[in-house]
This record gives sequence, structure tokens and C-alpha cells, in this order.
Amino acid sequence: MKRSDINRIKSEAQAFIQSFGAVLPPFADWSPEQMRSPVAQTVRSRGLGWDITDYAQGRFDELGLFLFTLRNGEVNDLQSGRGMLYAEKLLISKDKQLSPMHRHIIKAEDIINRGGGDLVMEIYASDPEGGIDRHTPVTVPSDACPVTLQPGEHLRLKPGQSVTLMPGVWHAFWAEHGDCLIGEVSTVNDDRTDNVFEDPIPRFSKIEEDAAPDFLLVSDY
Repeated sequence: MKRSDINRIKSEAQAFIQSFGAVLPPFADWSPEQMRSPVAQTVRSRGLGWDITDYAQGRFDELGLFLFTLRNGEVNDLQSGRGMLYAEKLLISKDKQLSPMHRHIIKAEDIINRGGGDLVMEIYASDPEGGIDRHTPVTVPSDACPVTLQPGEHLRLKPGQSVTLMPGVWHAFWAEHGDCLIGEVSTVNDDRTDNVFEDPIPRFSKIEEDAAPDFLLVSDY
């Protein structure tokens, strides 16, 4: 992705988030210099802040995702079962923009349609080897009520609706009928290590530095 496009997407995303009455924390507006300073050490170490990815495929409007990590704990605390064991993100899925099929190793997550268009999800169970089971129905909680999906059937979440995905559940998603603001509440996670994609693609973008950064991405840390 070009840095100039990243600067533009961030500005558009921030306006979209604000249109729903949501206010981001102060570090959302920090300059690159502020984000590199000692005061931002925890922000950097926990991967908080802006994350704009095209999965290094160069087709952001078709294959991509916007994320902002509001809070995240320490992955090492999971071993003791004590501490800040949770994370929270805001995401934007543009209309017909695919977030590709993947699963998580550790992270359990609630995916919530916070407003805008419909959020459409394709969900599969894992087979015994950890691959996609495209032959067996899968049951997931949606707003605490079990929903069983036949292989290839889509789950459509209207604004206010959510789904809970446990580790190992394969999922891809996109918006329909308009861009969608998405909430994610999850186990503490590390996006560098916890994503397994169906196709071997990178989690983060490759940046073409055609302009000065207005802000830093998580991947810049």
C-alpha cells in the first residue's frame, strides 16, 4: 500500500467512526514523534492503535480491513490466568471488501455489528488437522443463542447483532448494503502470531513510502 493512501484511509475511517458517536482515545491523534517517545512504550508494546491492511495483495478495496486496537493485555499473562486477559478493537469493513478466511490459535472473540451495513460471515469448523471442514455443520453462539450453519451458509449480522467465535473456528467476512463499523471484544492476542490464513498471505501490508506518515501503524512499531 502507498503511505499516501494509508494517510487518506485513516482520515476517512476516523470520520466514519465519529459518525456513530464513538470517540477514540488520545493516542489516536499522536504524531509519529509522539508515538516513538518513551511515554508511548506501552502503546507500542501492546500493539495499540491504527492497523490498515491489504494483506500485501495491493487490492485494499477488494481485500483488506481497517482496525484500531483500543486495549490489549499481555499474552504472557495467559499462562498464569491472571491480569489483563482481554482486548478490544474497532474495525471497518467496506462494502464488499473481503477479510479473508482465517482462524485463530488462542483468541476467542465476539464480533459485533456496531452500525452501518450488514456484516456477512462465512464460518466453518476445523477438521482434526486444523484445516477447514467444509462438510460438517457448525454451531456458534449469536447473542448467546446457538445458530447452526450448514457448510457454505452465510451468517448475516444486522446492526446490534453479534457472533462468538472460539479458537479454531474458520471465518471470513465482508459488509453488504454499506460500510460496516465492527466491534471486537476478545482474548488478549498477538496479531503477529495468532492468525492462520487459508491462503498463505501476510497479515500486514507492505508499505510504499510515497509520502510522509501522518501517524504510525501498529506494523510500523
